[in-house]
Amino acid sequence: MKKTVRLFGLLCAMTFAIVGVVFLLTPEGVLSFFNSLSLAFHLNQSPVVFPGFFLILSVGYMYVVAFIACQIFRNPENPLFLLLLANAKIASSLLSLFLVFRDNLYLIYFTNFLVDGLIGAAAIYLYLKIKI
Repeated sequence: MKKTVRLFGLLCAMTFAIVGVVFLLTPEGVLSFFNSLSLAFHLNQSPVVFPGFFLILSVGYMYVVAFIACQIFRNPENPLFLLLLANAKIASSLLSLFLVFRDNLYLIYFTNFLVDGLIGAAAIYLYLKIKI
């Protein structure tokens, strides 16, 4: 189980760091990419406005989850880091689902709901495996 937890932490840390850099370098590009796919799914395109304040928050969030994932990799026997990551990702997932219903069914919201929900569920699964 320790190897599985370490691999999970490593893959998450690398992915979160890359996504954070992409958000920082081209936040409008991320939204434009998802908007280009939206039409194929018959979904509305999201606004491509990305104010600086939200950029600060999104990149900061990606840094924090990347840091937590690094700690999972470095300390696979400590379930606290898995629990922290699970909380962050499930909160992000549920907020995305809320925004789907509040704003509109944008592909970027729905994708974040699914991806972060799966990452959060995986972190909870591994947390429970370590705790038991």
